[in-house]
Amino acid sequence: MSDDPISQVTATARALVEAFSSHNAQAYFDFFAHDATFVFYTHPEILTSRKAWETLWAQWENEVGFHVHSCESQDLHVQMVSADVAVMRHRVVSAIEMDGVVDTVTERETIVFCRYGSTWKAVHEHLSPVVALP
Repeated sequence: MSDDPISQVTATARALVEAFSSHNAQAYFDFFAHDATFVFYTHPEILTSRKAWETLWAQWENEVGFHVHSCESQDLHVQMVSADVAVMRHRVVSAIEMDGVVDTVTERETIVFCRYGSTWKAVHEHLSPVVALP
C-alpha cells in the first residue's frame, strides 16, 4: 500500500464500499472502530457504536429482509484534517432490498477516518438523501 495517506484512505474507503456492496457484513463492519458513530436519515436515533449498527443491520435482515444488492461510489474525495484524521465524502447509489422491494437510493455520505497504527478505521458515518431541487 502507498505511503501517501490520501491514497491509503481512498483505498480503505473503496474497500469499505465494496464490502457493503456485496452485503458482506463482517468485512464491512471490520472497517469501523468499535466506538464509531452513525447518523442515518432513515433511522430516528444516532447510533453510538459499531455494535449498535451491527445490531440494527441484523434486525433489519430478520424483520424486513434487508439486503444490499449493489453500491456504487461516485465523486469520492478525501480531505486530510491532520496526519491521522481524514474526511471522505462521496455520492453513493445503492440498490437496497427491504420487504421484498429493491429500491435504488442516491445519497451523500461523509465518513471520518482515523489512523490506528498502520490502518485507517472509520469513526463516523453520516448519510443524507440526495434531493432534487426546484
